[in-house]
Amino acid sequence: MAHNHMHTHQRLGITIALNVIITLAQVIGGLISGSLALISDALHNLSDGVAVVLAYVADRLGHRERTAKSTFGFKRAEILAAFINALILIAISFYLMVEAIKRYVDPHVIDFRWMFWMGLLGLVANGFSVFLLHADQHRNLNIRAAYLHLVGDALTSLAVIAGSVCIWLWDWYWIDPTVTLMISLYLLFHTYKLLKESTEILMQFAPDHLVPAEIAARLARQEAVERVYHIHIWRLTDKTIHFEGHVVIQHDLKLSETEAINQELTHILKDEFGIEHITLQFECNGAQHHQGPVSH
Repeated sequence: MAHNHMHTHQRLGITIALNVIITLAQVIGGLISGSLALISDALHNLSDGVAVVLAYVADRLGHRERTAKSTFGFKRAEILAAFINALILIAISFYLMVEAIKRYVDPHVIDFRWMFWMGLLGLVANGFSVFLLHADQHRNLNIRAAYLHLVGDALTSLAVIAGSVCIWLWDWYWIDPTVTLMISLYLLFHTYKLLKESTEILMQFAPDHLVPAEIAARLARQEAVERVYHIHIWRLTDKTIHFEGHVVIQHDLKLSETEAINQELTHILKDEFGIEHITLQFECNGAQHHQGPVSH
């Protein structure tokens, strides 16, 4: 496992270096050629470079050991990084949309050659970055966010290349702000999903597929269980779900009998609902049972 983490860190490091090179090259090319689409692609690459840096730092933090103060460890760093990345992308998207609208009003002559070659550079480098992170994309939300943005980078570089060809063949200078708008809308669409999911995790919302009332009803079908209430479901990360609740039993039971019920309910929560971290507190006739919270 540690070996896999080391490989992931190395791939992220290479991706960061590639993004820095692409960004600098495309900013220079965009200023020389006058292409807003090329500059927008450069800013997209810059934002993804920041995203990969955040992913790298968060991934390292996420594997640090728990302490007496950070009892959950540093796993939330990955979600926080994804959230910050989403905010940055949204800000850049709106900025590019405003600049694109200005270009419709005041068109610029564009050197399609710079636009073409810098777009090609972005496509090759981003394609290689996508290849590097492909194997790690399912590890967590943080890495997946960086991977998806790099895929977006490759697609937007392809759009820049197509725009340069249209300018070369037909002098369609309006294609430059049009490509910029397309890139911006693409960013907003994918960033919204990332922002929504990371916000829900940070706000400790229950996952969409887990409904507390349905889980309570399922657990109450077990023998000796009268009802389950005061349920809390939240995600520590995109893959780690926590559950806690109060279980009212029908009769006063011995400690060993309560433990058997606890194991039954724990198996249901794990096997049927995919919940790994479970804390149950048992009560009898509305009063707290002699056994306190039990965690699994």
